[in-house]
Amino acid sequence: MRAAIFSFSARGAELSKKVAEYLHSIGYETELQTVAKYAEQTGIAPMLPDHNGACAAVFNKCQALVYVGAVGIAVRTIAPFIKSKLTDPAVISVDERGSFVIPLLAGHIGGANELSRCLAAALGAPACVTTATDVNGLFAVDEWAARNRMVLCSLAAAKDFAAALVGDEKVGLYYDKEFQLTGPLPKLVTEDSSLPVGMAVTLQKHLQPFKTTVRLLPKIVHLGIGCRRNTPLENIEALVLPELEKLQLDKRSVVAIASVDLKKDEQGLLAFAKKYNFAANFYSADELNSVAGDFTPSSFVQSVVGVSNVCERSAVKDSKGGRLLLRKTSLNGVTLAVAAENLVLDFAR
Repeated sequence: MRAAIFSFSARGAELSKKVAEYLHSIGYETELQTVAKYAEQTGIAPMLPDHNGACAAVFNKCQALVYVGAVGIAVRTIAPFIKSKLTDPAVISVDERGSFVIPLLAGHIGGANELSRCLAAALGAPACVTTATDVNGLFAVDEWAARNRMVLCSLAAAKDFAAALVGDEKVGLYYDKEFQLTGPLPKLVTEDSSLPVGMAVTLQKHLQPFKTTVRLLPKIVHLGIGCRRNTPLENIEALVLPELEKLQLDKRSVVAIASVDLKKDEQGLLAFAKKYNFAANFYSADELNSVAGDFTPSSFVQSVVGVSNVCERSAVKDSKGGRLLLRKTSLNGVTLAVAAENLVLDFAR
């Protein structure tokens, strides 16, 4: 994760170093910039060509931006670059004395609210969180989804869901029967399928159990793929994409492709992963042979790569022992299996 920290005074520049130290401690790569006249004395890089240009250079590259200075400066600077709460980075304002920490943008999905609370605790200051669900102590579906690797399919539905909660109305919960639920449900959330507004945690991309459904797609699907040498990207797509459609799986639920390590330089596989923004993981024959389960054997594959099944074993291995949604299927020299991680829903997490 990357964070950019901007300051506008000598005092603010010194405080920005403390902000950077904290962000670094929780895993961020940090970049500090200040106005040119304070750069030399503080040892911080100058904002070039100015603070607007500096913001333009990092807005789409960082997961968090922290402005140490007046809120107005931050608002005016980021305004031209704001696009969507689904993609905008977390933006936080901290006054130069470190008295207040204020999340300005991407409070839930981008994580600005939670990051502000943590940063405020580190600075010994209050976090001024203003989103309606937070100030009323209610469940924030978009924030929970972001924390739990889930894709929020409709911002409009999420707004209606939040409005119902703020209006003291109950909302429903649906989840696929293969998932497990642990711990208590949030306030006003109930497993009542008759309610008009609710959330659905599901792998089925067209499911709408409520009149207004906030559909959350867990990113838990793994594609085990085997192929002949020099198989082109198009052959892989010709098998994988239609099979995902048959399973009613959204590509956004896919975490990664997986295969035997003999395929780690297979250009078609790597191009497929890159095109759809999937991770690509490769395992040795010994690692795949150690995967427990009942898999479709092939004596030919065993003789070539040292494991009797690549696609099914790779999918299960990559999903940390998950369940197979699709057993070995093949087309034009490509084999595919699909597995999903075992998912436990915990609203305290």
